[in-house]
Amino acid sequence: MSLPKDPMMLFSVVNTKLRDEYDSLDALCSDMEVNKAELEHELAQAGFEYNPEQNKFW
Repeated sequence: MSLPKDPMMLFSVVNTKLRDEYDSLDALCSDMEVNKAELEHELAQAGFEYNPEQNKFW
């Protein structure tokens, strides 16, 4: 599955996957072959940052 380009959809899909399938952003990026820095940058441009303690973007 490829990730959506729309920032709000990306935010929703990534957080759902982090909640339901992955215990960390590193695990999600590794499994989905996604560049972690690029993903964090895309979501940061929409005003979201990753909180590793809660394992979600907000």
